[in-house]
Amino acid sequence: MRVISGSARGRRLKELQGMDTRPTTDKVKESLFNIIQFEIEGRRVLDLFGGTGQLGIEALSRGADHCTFVDMRKEAAALIRENLRLTGLSERSRVVQGDALSFLSSCGEKFDVILLDPPYHTELLEKSVERITEFDILREHGIMICESAAERELPALPPPYEGGREYRYGKIRLTVCRRAGSDRR
Repeated sequence: MRVISGSARGRRLKELQGMDTRPTTDKVKESLFNIIQFEIEGRRVLDLFGGTGQLGIEALSRGADHCTFVDMRKEAAALIRENLRLTGLSERSRVVQGDALSFLSSCGEKFDVILLDPPYHTELLEKSVERITEFDILREHGIMICESAAERELPALPPPYEGGREYRYGKIRLTVCRRAGSDRR
């Protein structure tokens, strides 16, 4: 697992041992960042199910202004901090060890880009999207990328949120969602 592009390009990231973390493959990660390549620079990013931190680190490496990482597991939060240190990106980040849904309910800030890659065989994706829209933490014209198993479909989103294109990579689906702005018709 490595950083694909930007200031930390080529740096190898450490991974968690065991089966509790399913890192995004380099192919899917590269495709994801090709989809949102013009949405990253200077933006505030939330990597909600941080795991190793690779998605948020990739965003920081490509010019995101700041990234908040959230993961429930103590060892994952520690690994994210270590990977940030290895890539020299610690200064533009915040790592929160805690429950993702609780974080969404109480974070009190808005993000330009939200990256959602929860464990596939849970309801965390749907519950997270529901909280994000309920607490309206995505800025106008913001983008939310949801990674899930290919057979899983997101429920319809309430306005001003809207579902967008879907991309399939074998057993993986990326769904791009956006928040409309007040100037859109």
